[in-house]
Amino acid sequence: MKKLIKLGSNFYALATAFFLFWMIFIDSNNVVNQWQLSQKLGRLEDQKEFYQDRKVKIKEERQELMSNPELLEKFAREKYLMKKQTEDLYVIVKK
Repeated sequence: MKKLIKLGSNFYALATAFFLFWMIFIDSNNVVNQWQLSQKLGRLEDQKEFYQDRKVKIKEERQELMSNPELLEKFAREKYLMKKQTEDLYVIVKK
């Protein structure tokens, strides 16, 4: 009788150990996978903050450009190499 009880409790211990091994190492939602996903989530949240800050800065610059015609002209000349009809434009390219 004691052997049966000991075998039964041992079976449950083995079943529990197998279940834990399965969940920690083999299952698709294992501990390693969860850790990697957590790391990736942290990186993506950092990128999200960076892009949100960048978005705010770009909106401010756009608003400033649209409200100031002199600044818009300066931006167009520098960025898109635009010129007035009476001007000559020389672009110096460094090798």
